[in-house]
Amino acid sequence: MSNPPASPAAFPAWLRWLVVVWLVVWIPAYWHTWGAVNFLHFCDIAVILVCIGFLTNSGLLLSSQAVASLLVDLTWMLDAGSRLVRGHGVLGSVDYLFDASYPLWVRLLTLFHVVMPVLLLWALSRTGYDRRGLPLQCAIALLAFAASRFTSPAENMNYAFQEPILHRTWGPAPTHVLVIWLFMVVAVYLPTHLALRTIFRAPAVGG
Repeated sequence: MSNPPASPAAFPAWLRWLVVVWLVVWIPAYWHTWGAVNFLHFCDIAVILVCIGFLTNSGLLLSSQAVASLLVDLTWMLDAGSRLVRGHGVLGSVDYLFDASYPLWVRLLTLFHVVMPVLLLWALSRTGYDRRGLPLQCAIALLAFAASRFTSPAENMNYAFQEPILHRTWGPAPTHVLVIWLFMVVAVYLPTHLALRTIFRAPAVGG
């Protein structure tokens, strides 16, 4: 009996091995340089979940992180470009990239912000865009915002203590978390979701 054909959504073996190598290098490097709490950053959560998505062929995980990452990574690239051209960024989100107190090779690892959008769009062209990615990412973000409140206020992890535009806190902790979560959902996740569901087909039933 012949083997059934491979799923068209499956990712090539070389990509899975590359993902494993990336995690083996990236996680210890970031952990040693910035500490374990750094992995609460949305961008680092996205890296881990995208890698799991590739390893498990999970279109749902990849869809959720496309919702989470595409606009955020674009903003990061614009901030980095502003820092290179004008000498200062807009949001200050890339200051660490130019901080010589950190090893250059570790700082260069953060260029995943440039690669990940391309990888995610390519992945969705294979798997389709799972519409459940939006509610999944909303749940992930709420948990990440809540967990960030247990970190140092000086770090302002994920802006869970002070938002980045007006630099203010919106009431007590639960209120502030809810406000910034709603902002992310309405201003970042929902527009990305609507664009992705327009551009990409839905996954095949049972795929």
